[in-house]
Amino acid sequence: MTVSAPHFAAQAGTGAARRRILVTSALPYANGQIHLGHMVEFIQTDVWVRAMRMHGHEVHYVGADDTHGTPIMLSAEKEGITPKQLIERVCREHTRDLGNFLISFDNYYSTDSEENKTLCETIYGKLEQAGLIDAREIEQAYDPVKEMFLPDRFIKGECPKCGAKDQYGDSCEVCGSTYQPTDLVNPYSAISGATPVRRKSTHYFFKLSDARCENFLREWVSGLAQPEATNKMREWLGEAGDAKLGDWDISRDAPYFGFEIPGAPGKYFYVWLDAPVGYYASFKNLAAKRGFDFEEWIQPGTNTEQYHFIGKDILYFHTLFWPAMLEFAGYRTPTNVFAHGFLTVDGAKMSKSRGTFITANSFIETGLNPEWLRYYFAAKLNATMEDLDLNLDDFQARVNSDVVGKYVNIASRAAGFLIKRFEGRVQDSSMHHPLLATLRAAIPQIAAHYEAREYSRAVRQTMELADAVNGYVDTAKPWDQAKDPANASLLHETVSVSLEAFRLLSIALKPVLPALAAKVEAFLGVAPLAWADADTPLSSAQPINAYQHLMTRIDPKQIEALIEANRGSLQPTETGAAAAGTAAASPAASKTKPKTAPASDAQSEIISIDDFAKIDLRIALIVECKAVEGSDKLLQLTLDVGEEKTRNVFSGIKSAYRPEDLVGKLTVMVANLAPRKMKFGLSEGMVLAASSADEKAEPGLYILEPHSGAKPGMRVR
Repeated sequence: MTVSAPHFAAQAGTGAARRRILVTSALPYANGQIHLGHMVEFIQTDVWVRAMRMHGHEVHYVGADDTHGTPIMLSAEKEGITPKQLIERVCREHTRDLGNFLISFDNYYSTDSEENKTLCETIYGKLEQAGLIDAREIEQAYDPVKEMFLPDRFIKGECPKCGAKDQYGDSCEVCGSTYQPTDLVNPYSAISGATPVRRKSTHYFFKLSDARCENFLREWVSGLAQPEATNKMREWLGEAGDAKLGDWDISRDAPYFGFEIPGAPGKYFYVWLDAPVGYYASFKNLAAKRGFDFEEWIQPGTNTEQYHFIGKDILYFHTLFWPAMLEFAGYRTPTNVFAHGFLTVDGAKMSKSRGTFITANSFIETGLNPEWLRYYFAAKLNATMEDLDLNLDDFQARVNSDVVGKYVNIASRAAGFLIKRFEGRVQDSSMHHPLLATLRAAIPQIAAHYEAREYSRAVRQTMELADAVNGYVDTAKPWDQAKDPANASLLHETVSVSLEAFRLLSIALKPVLPALAAKVEAFLGVAPLAWADADTPLSSAQPINAYQHLMTRIDPKQIEALIEANRGSLQPTETGAAAAGTAAASPAASKTKPKTAPASDAQSEIISIDDFAKIDLRIALIVECKAVEGSDKLLQLTLDVGEEKTRNVFSGIKSAYRPEDLVGKLTVMVANLAPRKMKFGLSEGMVLAASSADEKAEPGLYILEPHSGAKPGMRVR
């Protein structure tokens, strides 16, 4: 077996060999609307694709709706329509939203396609021939009311590790632990509310624990572009000889909306098997439309490249299951996988399952320009898996200042003079001005930042150049030069340099602002801009066209309209906020088995003053705070509670706070909670935070902070 580890291809500048690149974004699930959290990934991918196309490379960007699984089946049943009717309607909505945000797919398709069915059966057959498919009897949760086996996300209960209530059947959102649905305490069906029973069924497994898979994956993950991704994969793989990988259940029982497994009546491919294969199905459909060789692109040893842009929450599937499936089915493996963080709004994570999101369509319907959001996201995106925060005040200020105030303003200040005084023709001798030489020299570096997915660096460098251009204009004062006919040549030079600088800045921003760039190309009378065009300046032979306003500023009323349109997702629920502990050591509050899906409690159980007196609440000073490697939810706090030694506490507040922002703050902790040993270390207490009683409707965590004057170790009474 020859292992081809992923790599980050060498950057290709002007004159480099033309590369052949397949790019995908994760497939949005056909069970809901596209929201701005989705748009982080689509915009990140699209900016990269456009930047690579500007080099002249052959780039195919494909996507599809992820259309199979139990949620689709149940949603269609609830609406009284067939699953196919549901996914067809949702696909139209998704296509509309993605088009509105200028996502330049070459093909957008569906996983419920003949191409995908054929490819899934082919890959499964090859894995079976390789001895990597195993059939075995398992015991799983069954809903006796709905008469169906329950997927992980349709079983809820108390976390078996920390006791947190209402957790999903595969992982705990409080302590970050993963487990089997059968491990949940007091489980209930999220569909009917009934207590699941255990039944046996034959399932089919991809033998990821096979030594061949382990050996292949150890080398493959070493080439991932993001060190944090490599570290996470190695943690999941375990040490050599002590591998942690278990076999992967790739089948589901009827009733199920999906593809039936060949030779296994009533058994269906698990949606996570056919979803990534959907990348190839969409590409195969595109190849048939355009007449190129699909098979040649996906064979081992081909000179093509293959990149997947995904959210960090699905890294496991794309860097373990997917490459192993491809390798042992005889296909090429991905060149690299790029993961990004989550979108937060004012620090609170957006989540479809929690109902806290701003829809893409509402953004358009309220009159907001999608390129404003493209710019804002690009200005904050980098090559790491850091979360990205959307602050609507900052969004308005940054777009108005940078895009309109710094960039567009250059053209509006110069175009009128050039057209009225010089027939719209630049002064050719001005094209060698030192300022322009500086901008041209920066273009290759900006292009390299885009390829490395360091968009914030590319945007920051571009805006620094825009500042320099505006400084040049402010010093030259063309409005004063125009008052004296003797300064005609100087005025001609000023506005010519300004417009050529504007053209160069437009090249730098084109991957982010493609519609605006098209307007600029029409205004300047030039062909579509590419990176190589930095060295081909404007010429007097081609006059510019009449200037028309290129972009307006964001009106605060538009932001207000966006908030109003999504008020149901962004406003507090009627139940208000309730204090909640957030540490991984939080004990279970109740052992009562729910007979139906529980509603939010309007009032907690009454306790006596003696009960309260048992809790030792102390003021704590956060002297150190850091992220917990291997956890997306936990921060590790070092607390001074007035004792000889500091306390170590793990707290599930990573989504709400950056570690550096907490150092030096006072908070409140439960000091007499029994220590709890976790895989990350010993947690010696619990810090307190406020959150909504209904976290599905109103996410967010806010640690308690006492008034100034409180000292570490003081008792809270």
